[in-house]
Amino acid sequence: MSNYQFINCREFPNLPHPPDRSASSITGEQTMKQDSAEYPTVETSEEICYPDGSFQLPSSGGADVAEEVELIWFSTHFEDSMEMYADAATVAQHLNNHKSWFSQCALPMKAEPIGENGYDLLIGRFGAFGYRVEARIGLELLPPDARGTYLIKTIPIPNYTPPGYEVNFCSAMNLVEVSAEEFAKNWQGADRSQLPPLITIAGWKLDLAVGVSFPKFIRSMSESLIKKTGEGILETIIKQVNRRLTYKTQLVFHENLDIPFPKKPHKH
Repeated sequence: MSNYQFINCREFPNLPHPPDRSASSITGEQTMKQDSAEYPTVETSEEICYPDGSFQLPSSGGADVAEEVELIWFSTHFEDSMEMYADAATVAQHLNNHKSWFSQCALPMKAEPIGENGYDLLIGRFGAFGYRVEARIGLELLPPDARGTYLIKTIPIPNYTPPGYEVNFCSAMNLVEVSAEEFAKNWQGADRSQLPPLITIAGWKLDLAVGVSFPKFIRSMSESLIKKTGEGILETIIKQVNRRLTYKTQLVFHENLDIPFPKKPHKH
């Protein structure tokens, strides 16, 4: 299979990066909204994800801690792909009409529209050390640019102030069309015969940074422990959301267009 070519999000200066500043008037209260009670709280696992340098974390400044609370930043990089059993033009037409599939595919997360291309996405509750944050983010799904790259970036949620955290989300996705012969070259003939002539691979990468304003009892812990725990939770969130959203996006695409969705017989 061909290698996927991704566009580096950092080539686009309008995309957000972690600000080099302190966040003032953030309390980090341990309160959760009632409407997210159905979502599970995810505690940290022992699997630790370390930053890869995609984002430069803000350096500690000389803020007066009596008046300002320094955000502790965590970052991670993630890449994945999914196959869509149709030509690239068909897949692109479907993806461009995100209002017909995004909210449905996001379930059980809640996705409320913001303007023409944005969504208010309520992900759920996540936490560690007895401190929990309700993850809610505004995302804008931009139309493909001249190079066919789909960008998703953070946008503000109207009339909402995040309770003690900031999120900088930068995702880039490209479509690569391949022949069935190339895609399924290691499949058995009977399995390969189920495939259409052309298959589209949607490949994406994500740079994600989250800054959290922790209460004093957590800030008194070692910085390395906080960082490791935070990166582990960030990786858990990404993997859970990615797995669920990817499968549902594939399923809805093939069902809506009445296209067979064959399972891969084995890894290839």
